[in-house]
Amino acid sequence: MQVATSSAAPDQRDPANVYNARYVSLRSYRRDGTPVDTPVWQVVIDGKLLVFTDGTSYKVKRVGRDPTVQVARCDVRGRLLGPWVAGTCRLVEPGEEIEQRTYSALIDKYGWQMRLLNLSSRLAGRYGRRRVLEISLH
Repeated sequence: MQVATSSAAPDQRDPANVYNARYVSLRSYRRDGTPVDTPVWQVVIDGKLLVFTDGTSYKVKRVGRDPTVQVARCDVRGRLLGPWVAGTCRLVEPGEEIEQRTYSALIDKYGWQMRLLNLSSRLAGRYGRRRVLEISLH
């Protein structure tokens, strides 16, 4: 499965070149407005960033309450490599077509790492709790 990503220099849809990043920092906001940054894997499908996370995580609760987010290129430890880009996040409902496309694209992009994470999640009983987040950049 090919994922629609841009391999060229940054363009108008992706001025910070976030689409090509291996890791992005996802910034969501607590009730009091305090930002919380989390490095995540991402793929781009149909011009939107998609990430996955544990459905019981605070990140899911934060974006469910306030869909305002920012993303920036980062390394595996979350150190920023580019500027923040504003976006809006929505929780993908389980069973939506984009959910399966996201997991397939993550396997294509991250290979053995994603497969190993899938296996460990299944063994730990966390696989079914996963949620996909869809981010539209502004």
